[in-house]
Amino acid sequence: MTELAQWTSFYVIVGSSAGALIGLQFVVVTLIGEKPPVGAAEAGAAFATPSVVHFCAALLLSAVLSAPWSGTGTAAIVWGLVGLSGIVYAFVVIRRMRGQTVYKPVFEDWLFHCLLPCASYLTLFLSAFVAPTRPRPALFLIAAATLLLLFIGIHNAWDGVTYHLLVHRSREHDDDEQ
Repeated sequence: MTELAQWTSFYVIVGSSAGALIGLQFVVVTLIGEKPPVGAAEAGAAFATPSVVHFCAALLLSAVLSAPWSGTGTAAIVWGLVGLSGIVYAFVVIRRMRGQTVYKPVFEDWLFHCLLPCASYLTLFLSAFVAPTRPRPALFLIAAATLLLLFIGIHNAWDGVTYHLLVHRSREHDDDEQ
């Protein structure tokens, strides 16, 4: 039995959660998308899309790490590439956050949309190099990074929905009363 086989239950739980949350994101976006504000596309690309990307990364990692590999070598290459892609994507998100004009990001936004995802994806990338000599610690790092991506996505999805409902909708309501 390989080191990876011991993680199957963990990744079934995380992957199932990520898959369900991806579907829920589609439902929520559909429900709140009735009257999008001006610039919503740019804000969505900066704030909503990354949540789905992080959920998809957690789902992909769960699938890859649940596959019946004979060792960690090939899986490490895949999770390393996911990590590298995520780092590149984090810089895309930073550019999008700076380019949108609908909302001025605060520290929490930078933390959950840029810093923590970068840390998670960097952990994935670097642990791929650790895996050949220290597979057990590398697998714990991957589990932590995957779980962090799931929690980041949950936080960001909740933050986006509550902002839309509590701030944007209240502005619409105030505008309608005037």
